[in-house]
Amino acid sequence: MDNFDFYAPTYFSFGKDSEVKTGSLVKRFGGTKVLIHYGGGSVVRSGLLDRVKASLEKESISYIELGGVKPNPRSGLVYEGISLCRKENIDFVLAVGGGSAIDSAKAIAAGTVYDGDFWDFYEGKPVTEALPIGTVLTIAAAGSEGSPDSVITKEDGMIKRGASGEAYRPKFSVLNPALTQTLPPYQTACGITDIIAHLYERYLTNTKNVETTDRMIEALMLAIINEAPKVIENPNDYDARANIMWAGMMAHNNSCGVGRTQDWTSHKIEHELSALYDCAHGAGLAVTMPAVFRYTMGHDVTRFVKVASRVWGCRMDFENPELTAKAGIEALSRFLVSIGMPENFSALGAKEEDIEKLAHTCCWGSENADGTIKGFTVLTQKDVEEIYRLML
Repeated sequence: MDNFDFYAPTYFSFGKDSEVKTGSLVKRFGGTKVLIHYGGGSVVRSGLLDRVKASLEKESISYIELGGVKPNPRSGLVYEGISLCRKENIDFVLAVGGGSAIDSAKAIAAGTVYDGDFWDFYEGKPVTEALPIGTVLTIAAAGSEGSPDSVITKEDGMIKRGASGEAYRPKFSVLNPALTQTLPPYQTACGITDIIAHLYERYLTNTKNVETTDRMIEALMLAIINEAPKVIENPNDYDARANIMWAGMMAHNNSCGVGRTQDWTSHKIEHELSALYDCAHGAGLAVTMPAVFRYTMGHDVTRFVKVASRVWGCRMDFENPELTAKAGIEALSRFLVSIGMPENFSALGAKEEDIEKLAHTCCWGSENADGTIKGFTVLTQKDVEEIYRLML
């Protein structure tokens, strides 16, 4: 296990009706004038936004609203939010929604107190300062409610990139599983897929002797595999929703990733798909992960054998461990399809003729890019092209 520092200060309020505590939590963490940042649609129709505003009013906390966040959140709304926060002297950013609203809120919070362009953070500059952030979560997926990470799509070129820093960890997050019961099955499945991806990205490591975090990841995977079919069959299964929501947070607050190298190849390759075609991130990952794993399996077959046998229950073939590893990848793919996820390129609206462009942007699209993707193994543009072709 490698040396590490780990600090996860987010306060979680979990359970039914927990959103009524939002105002008191904002007050507890020093907020006096709040930007409420959200998408629209469901948070308005469900009455959630009104309940959150009522909780702020009860604590005499003033607020400004900025809706309009889209899936794969855009830079244009971030710039609008930064301008609004500065104009209105906002001192706290509250995201109400899923990962897109939270990621956009984080970008606004950092950009407001930064003299340069917030996109600098998405080109590799560490996030060291931001306005305090709180969240009211409506979908178990991205894990942004407990993580130091954010992903934004730059509209100039439709480039999707991530930023990270401890200043991005929310001061508090309100997690009411009941808020996820109205999600369509497809959105629920997309969120489940993203959670599984966050676990695999950490499981695929080159660090030796990390049994503790291996077992933590495996346990969370097993929980998701057990609970996911329940919520697809019965969206109102509160207990299954609760287990998935907490697993989603644990999968991405990095408690499972400390002391080990991590991969993130699948995420990097998928980001190009959701940036160009605006497909759901989870749907893109459902197609990307099996292709990446088939291509990179030979780097360390033992890793794939371990997850195949421990998580997917595949029979251990001692004479041909590659067969066990492949069986685990196929088991993952079948599971994702069983909950309603796509299994090939065309189902995402992706086109074969775009493969070279996708791979080039993936490997060369950032300011500090060197033409490779580094994670579990090092991939060149040609490697990435081959992975996209495996998705066909």
